Amino acid sequence: MPNLNQPETVLDFPILVGDIGGTNARFAIVVDSYAEPREFPVVQTADYATIDEAIQAAILDQTHLLPRSAVLAVAGPVDGDEIDLTNCDWVVRPREMMAGLGFSEIVVLNDFEAQALAVVALGEAHMEKVGGGEAETVGSRVVLGPGTGLGVAGLVHARRTWIPIPGEGGHVDLGPRSARDGEVFPHLEKIEGRVSAEQILCGRGLVNLYRAVAAADGKEARFSDPAEITSAALESSDPTAVETLDLFLTYLGRVAGDLALVFMGRGGVYLTGGIAQKILPALHNGKFRTAFEDKAPHGELMETMPVFVITHPMAALAGLAAYARTPGRFGVETAGRRWKAR
Repeated sequence: MPNLNQPETVLDFPILVGDIGGTNARFAIVVDSYAEPREFPVVQTADYATIDEAIQAAILDQTHLLPRSAVLAVAGPVDGDEIDLTNCDWVVRPREMMAGLGFSEIVVLNDFEAQALAVVALGEAHMEKVGGGEAETVGSRVVLGPGTGLGVAGLVHARRTWIPIPGEGGHVDLGPRSARDGEVFPHLEKIEGRVSAEQILCGRGLVNLYRAVAAADGKEARFSDPAEITSAALESSDPTAVETLDLFLTYLGRVAGDLALVFMGRGGVYLTGGIAQKILPALHNGKFRTAFEDKAPHGELMETMPVFVITHPMAALAGLAAYARTPGRFGVETAGRRWKAR
């Protein structure tokens, strides 16, 4: 447990906060403990060879503010002085970044750790409920979001502090259960012989599932883009897309329910990211909620657990900004994830 009263948890303002995903990178600058973060246009990771180039060109060259510290959330495990991103070619090298961009210190978190922080930072105005009872005020929470990959994090309350729990839960096994699953799963693209949740529950996973449904029925797969598939499904213009989205909702409900059981998520399960926001109407059709609650012998327990879709377009940045302002509010362990200029 980190000592939340240690003075070194405080960061020097202004603070650059960044949410670095596989496809997009979002940045803002927090000027002080009271100001709203100043957001910058979304950066496409493919447009820059390195994260350092992106920060210099897209942020520092566009403002008179000179951040003294940085808090970055990255899509991948944080381990060592060279941090590889799971679904992007960028490598975060904090020591080189401090030398080249002038930061005095850098904290690097997992991207879904930032999403977990956002669950506390955001209010009800930025969430839409998808069934279940009332969330317990200090009950454990689960955050997951299908995007470029499938991010997962937990959030627990202890010693009057919210503690985010990062992990790689998107890579848990996901297997067939129904007769239809048995027809579809043999056609799914696998990684080293296994189907993880992320092989289905992300953008490329949606395409993987769509192709598998088409193959199971001996049909041609008309679409190769996730947005095309979801649009066709929501418009009911393509039967294969409609079933694909229904199965996607079912599998998302299964995984979300499993994670809710792991964390005993009486504080709620929170779906985040662009895909969840786009398919929000379909999340109310019952497929997701039925699968979420189908956890015998704990069906009655699952019925009480609420699910929310986070609708804020910059949720992770809101979480990072909340941490940057008042790090003592959160039990974030920074050992091995905080670098200071010598």
